[in-house]
Amino acid sequence: MRLHGEVSFDEDEEEVVMVPAALSSPLNGGAVAVTRLVVGYALTKKKVKSFLQPKLLLLARKKGISLVAIDDTRPLAEQGPFDIILHKITSKEWQQVLEDYHDEHPEVTVLDPPNAINHLNNRQSMLAEVSDLNLSSFYGEVCTPRQLVIMKDPSSIPTAVAMAGLTLPLVAKPLVVDGTSKSHELSLAYDEASLSMLDPPLVLQEFVNHGGILFKVYIIGETIQVVRRFSLPDVNTYDLLNNVGVYRFPRVSCAAASADHADLDPHIAELPPRPLLEKLGKELRGRLGLRLFNVDMIRELGTKDRYYIIDINYFPGFGKMPGYEHIFTDFLLNIAQSKYKKCLTGG
Repeated sequence: MRLHGEVSFDEDEEEVVMVPAALSSPLNGGAVAVTRLVVGYALTKKKVKSFLQPKLLLLARKKGISLVAIDDTRPLAEQGPFDIILHKITSKEWQQVLEDYHDEHPEVTVLDPPNAINHLNNRQSMLAEVSDLNLSSFYGEVCTPRQLVIMKDPSSIPTAVAMAGLTLPLVAKPLVVDGTSKSHELSLAYDEASLSMLDPPLVLQEFVNHGGILFKVYIIGETIQVVRRFSLPDVNTYDLLNNVGVYRFPRVSCAAASADHADLDPHIAELPPRPLLEKLGKELRGRLGLRLFNVDMIRELGTKDRYYIIDINYFPGFGKMPGYEHIFTDFLLNIAQSKYKKCLTGG
């Protein structure tokens, strides 16, 4: 970390802003002046627009955080220096550049390691860590729906489903998550004959009735925040007997589908218990090696404490999360403070 004081001029507010003494010395107990925390970001245009909102940029400046765009067409070593690199670019070329840079500059925090992110780019590996959790406690049980991966040959799907013992209806999702809206589109197959109409490679998940409500569990470091979103409606016996074919849905659970202020059955609207979410967040942070992600969770209809994780997303739409700018800037400053303390103690 660079440890020199700095005074910066904020043009928007037309005043001189003293960079806050965000880090304190455990040796003398007092505050120490530090330079601005420099955070380089390599994000898609879509992510820049949704995440780097004016309210975040203003608060970052006030807290002494400089957010600097990284030009991925130039050598990374020629840019910076950076304290933290924030990124969401999925190309293999970029990932290699970032890994090489981190080998040369291990003091720079990369959010998050490319090899860890790769686990979430494939729905077959995405839920593997959750399946191994066996997370159950006094507060509830967390599991995953039974699922099947189909790589090719749609005509083989009905036989594969029968052999796996999966129960209709089935939710079909693209196997690869590449950041496009298409990778988040869903299809619901009601009958065996419709299965061969699907387009591999894909993942088939057993549909679990959940009252049409999904819980988006946002995780930023150790902070957890939950919002409700409308989801696919429940499927009953009448639906199964009278619906055939494949029903395609655009992206489900977007911010426009917020259910936080809807008039819902309290048993359906009740958020998952905080202790259960904290335990889940801690386990997943350790297993996935990630600090910026969200979990899509549903509660099985008719139960109070059986939850299913149906998706995990890296660096999701935090801009849709209430108060995200405060949570995220505090998260960045905590990283810097932890690094500074390790430096002082020789850790």
